Amino acid sequence: MVGLGMIFDDTYRPLFEKLHKDGMYRRDFGFVDVELTAVASRTGKRAEKYKKESHGRIADFKSFAGGDAVRQLIDCGVDVVCIATPDDRHFEPARLALSSGKHVLIEKPSVLSLQQLDELTELARQKGVLAKIVYHKLLDPDHKKLRTHVVEGVLQHVNNGYCTLLEPKQISGEQFAEWITGRNPGTYVACHYIKLIDYTFGPNWKLSRITATGQRGIVGKADGPTWDSTQLQMVYTYDDGREAAFDIHTSWVTPNNFPGYVEQEVQFRFDNGVWSAQQRKRGVEMTVEGRSPGEFKITPNHHYNASFIEPWNERSTRGYGIETIARFFEEVAYVEFGGPADEREKRLEEMRGLAYNDVTSDRNCVATVQALEAILAHHAKGQPACVVEVNGEEGGLVLRAPGKAEPVVLYEGKV
Repeated sequence: MVGLGMIFDDTYRPLFEKLHKDGMYRRDFGFVDVELTAVASRTGKRAEKYKKESHGRIADFKSFAGGDAVRQLIDCGVDVVCIATPDDRHFEPARLALSSGKHVLIEKPSVLSLQQLDELTELARQKGVLAKIVYHKLLDPDHKKLRTHVVEGVLQHVNNGYCTLLEPKQISGEQFAEWITGRNPGTYVACHYIKLIDYTFGPNWKLSRITATGQRGIVGKADGPTWDSTQLQMVYTYDDGREAAFDIHTSWVTPNNFPGYVEQEVQFRFDNGVWSAQQRKRGVEMTVEGRSPGEFKITPNHHYNASFIEPWNERSTRGYGIETIARFFEEVAYVEFGGPADEREKRLEEMRGLAYNDVTSDRNCVATVQALEAILAHHAKGQPACVVEVNGEEGGLVLRAPGKAEPVVLYEGKV
C-alpha cells in the first residue's frame, strides 16, 4: 500500500481487515489469501499508529518511509501494489511497481497526462500484469441503474448534462493542506464524473473539446496557482455530427457545517427523458445534539461506505467505495488462479477488456484532466478562456489561447 491517508482509512483498511479475517473465495479461482504485507508513506507515523490500533485485525506488515520507501516496498516481495497518494504523485510509484512486474491499482485520476498513461500502459503490457484505476462512483447503485437504462435502451441519446461535487473546507484546509499548493478540485474529483459520462454514454461518439475556468482566493492567493473551485465543460461529437455538452462543477471550500459533507448532484437530458439525482438526499436525515453536522452528517451517504452492526451482531464496513477495490483483487486472483497456467494470457486479456477500470480505457479521462490542468495553468499566468481541441490536424490535444496565433500541442498522438 502506497499512501495511508483518508482514502486508505475509508476504503482499503476495512477491506484488508475483512480479507485478513475471511480470505477471498470464488468458484473459478478457489480460496485466496490477501494480506497487507507492506506500506510506504512519507513519515511512517500513520503506519505505526495503525499497527498499534489494528492488533489482531490485520497481519503484521512492514512499514517503509522516506524518499526510497516505494522501492523498498516493491523489493520486499509484494505481488500487488495499491496507490492512494495525492493525484500528482501517482505516476512514479505506478511506474516502479509495473516495471517490477506487480499488478497495480491506482486511485483516480490514474495520472495527469497521456504521456504518463502511455508509459504505464506499455509497461503493463510488457510485464504481463494488470494496471487498473479506482472509479468507485461507477459502482454507486444510482449510477449503475443509470447505465442499465442506457444499455437497455430505456434512455436514448444523451444531449447534455450537469454534475456537481462540493466538498467542505476541511478537505483543502486540513486533510490535504500538505499537498494542496498548485492543485485544483477538478482534477481531484471531476474525474469521477468524467469517467461516468465517458463510460456510460459511449461509444458512438468522440471527445471533441474541453474548456474550463475557476475561482481562487480562499485556499491560496487570488492570483496564484491553487484553485478553490473549477467549472469544466467537455463536448463530445456523435458519429452523425450531433454534439453533447457536459458541465462539471467542483469545489473544496464549502462550509464545514454544511449538512451533507459532500454535495453531489447530476442531471442528464436525453432525446426521450431526463435523469436527475441528488446524491446527498437519499432518504436519511439525522440530527444528534452536539454532534451534528460535525461528527454525524445530517444527510449521510451510507452507500459509499459505512460501519454497521449486522443483524447477526457482526461489525462490518460496507459500501461501493470498498466493493470496487475488492473487485480488483478478484480480477487479479482470476488472472493468476482462475484456470490452467498456459491460459493465463487469455484471462489477462479478458480482465484488460473491462473498460470500467483498465488503464487502456482511461484515455478520454486523462486527456480531459490534462487539458483542465493546462487551461488552469494558462489562466493563472494571465491567459484565461483557453480551449483544448481533441484529435485535430495539429495533434491529439491542442490548446488555443485567445489572441494567440500559435497553438500549444499538449499531446501529439491520437487520444
